[in-house]
Amino acid sequence: MACPSCRSSLGLLPRGPAATSTLRQGLFAESTTTARAALSFSQSSNTTAASSTRRSTSLLSQQSRRIHTTRQCRAAEGGEGSGGLAGGFRKLLASVAGNQSSSYIAYGATQRIYKDCAKQADYTITPEDRKAGRVKETADGEEIGVGNGSIWHEKFGLLPTFSTWAHVTMLHLWLVVVRLRCLDKDAHATWQAQLVDHFFHQAEEKMDRTHDMSSRVMRQRYLQDLFVQWRGVVLAYDEGLVKGDAVLAAAVWRNLFKASEDVDVRALAAIVSWMRSSLKYLDSMEDAGLALHPTLFKNKPDAELQVVDKLVPALEGQQTSKGAAAADVEGISAAGQAEAKASPVTSQKAEPKGAASQKPKAVPKFKTAA
Repeated sequence: MACPSCRSSLGLLPRGPAATSTLRQGLFAESTTTARAALSFSQSSNTTAASSTRRSTSLLSQQSRRIHTTRQCRAAEGGEGSGGLAGGFRKLLASVAGNQSSSYIAYGATQRIYKDCAKQADYTITPEDRKAGRVKETADGEEIGVGNGSIWHEKFGLLPTFSTWAHVTMLHLWLVVVRLRCLDKDAHATWQAQLVDHFFHQAEEKMDRTHDMSSRVMRQRYLQDLFVQWRGVVLAYDEGLVKGDAVLAAAVWRNLFKASEDVDVRALAAIVSWMRSSLKYLDSMEDAGLALHPTLFKNKPDAELQVVDKLVPALEGQQTSKGAAAADVEGISAAGQAEAKASPVTSQKAEPKGAASQKPKAVPKFKTAA
């Protein structure tokens, strides 16, 4: 038995074989029509996708035609298309150059570059020397450590202090930052930010471990002052790079030598010459070489002392004439000395004849009254 609602629903069902076959035929025809419509829609979609793919492929081929031609020219000139180890290395360089703005690549590459910059004037202060009271200080109260025998300490006479290390490191970082400006905007911003982060992280670490500055508030205060100095160094060196060596030397004298009056002018000129040669070397390096080259500072600053001591062609003639004039003066003086030795001159006058037989008159010791 079924309820009245169920009986009414059952009454709607077809009864008999003929009605059932008619219902099946209707359902089959409806499903066939739906399938045909779906198939036609998919065919039209595939046609549209194929046409759009052909259009995009043609556009890409048109856009990359110049790049493809450039690669052919480079392969003809330098053999870029050669396989083997050289070809794999070039592919690696291309992949690095194509992903310069990647944070992971920038972090690893800038960390290696920064270590090369920070080791130039590094120093240490051992806990044993601090406990024994053997740490010396400057007149300004800055602690003096033990240098690593670098050129900046030995040749240029800079003390192994935190200030010297910071300014020498910032000088090297500025050279790298100038080269990074040749990259695209995003890569330049990423790489420079990573370099600055590495520098300030190690600066805070030196304050804590090397100089026993345990107060975080005090470290942050010094780091803020150091950041202001970094901005000033970049501005001063940029100005010197544009205006000339005299302005650049003044910037180095103010920052690195603390505007000391007894600065060695030869050392100052050698540093400026080294900065120019380093910028030229970095400019000749490819973009991918910044991430893979073992060192970015091929030349040494003290090697420029020979360049400083060498006279320019405009002064060689003057120096020759001055040397000849000095030789003439020395020859004249030597001849005069030889003549003086041969015939010495006496201060006594020649006495007349018969003067020796005459007796001198008596001279009164005092005058008498008339």
